[in-house]
Amino acid sequence: MTRRESVLAGIGAVAVSAAAARGGYAALSRRPPGGRGTWARTNHRGEQVTLVEGPAAAAAAAAVAAVTPGLPGRVRAGLAAAGAGAAAFGCHDDLAGSGDRRGFRGHLGALARGEVTTGAVKIAGIGAAGLAAAALLGGPPADIAINTGLTAGGANLLNLFDLRPGRAIKVALAGSALLAAGTPGPARGAACRAIAAPAGAALAMLPEDLAERAMLGDAGANALGGMLGAAAAASLPRPARMALLAGIAGLTAASEVISFTKVIERTPPLRWLDMLGRRPAAGPAVSCGPGAQAAAAAHGPEADGRPSPEVPEQAAAGLP
Repeated sequence: MTRRESVLAGIGAVAVSAAAARGGYAALSRRPPGGRGTWARTNHRGEQVTLVEGPAAAAAAAAVAAVTPGLPGRVRAGLAAAGAGAAAFGCHDDLAGSGDRRGFRGHLGALARGEVTTGAVKIAGIGAAGLAAAALLGGPPADIAINTGLTAGGANLLNLFDLRPGRAIKVALAGSALLAAGTPGPARGAACRAIAAPAGAALAMLPEDLAERAMLGDAGANALGGMLGAAAAASLPRPARMALLAGIAGLTAASEVISFTKVIERTPPLRWLDMLGRRPAAGPAVSCGPGAQAAAAAHGPEADGRPSPEVPEQAAAGLP
């Protein structure tokens, strides 16, 4: 494949994925499985939003990745497995989770006491999806171990940013750009094609997320993050993958004790990027109804859209 063909294939995959995500979102919004109430949540403004954005983005990204031209079959299969597997377990947690246990410590602590939470199921399920994706990508055992960590870790890490409208999608798009720019030499074209499907789905959903009409939830954030992790696994040399995995592990560990939101609020360039395209912060509001807790977990527990500085990011997200 020539460079021109590679660029066209990547642009085409972005466009098709974006169109598929928009179409899926429209269809699910019209007739959500189980009824609108199943997917409805109340956000920090007391306004109702829908979770169908996540399944729409995940399904589009996984399906388009499976047929993106110019990628080896094993890479297409690995990307699709990462997206579909992470979305399935994330969706289960979205719909069945109670929010009583939060973060790795909360879910694993409950498991140690004999209580199997939906978050614990998701931890195991996303780990299994990461292993499946890594096995499909192939390579020696060391590479499979690294790639499993990148895929599962990427799924978890992006979900930790899904606390404010548009934030997780902005992180996904920034990560896509960095991966494309940072992949060396001939592998760069393949990296661009590998990230095209999740990037296209993310772009398509950004307006809905920023306008607070919908949110990614676990299904969408886990799927996009897992696919970007798999794309990195398929594109980067082993030293770069090891460094990236160490960074993901470090950020995940840090999220147990510090708030990413607090760091963003105190860093003017990050705060500007975080607020770019968002509605102004709401005044005091009272959220009620069965979806209030889940929405506060996804887009912030406080009425003004900002979490308590003392709340670690995993606890604020309510997600592993």
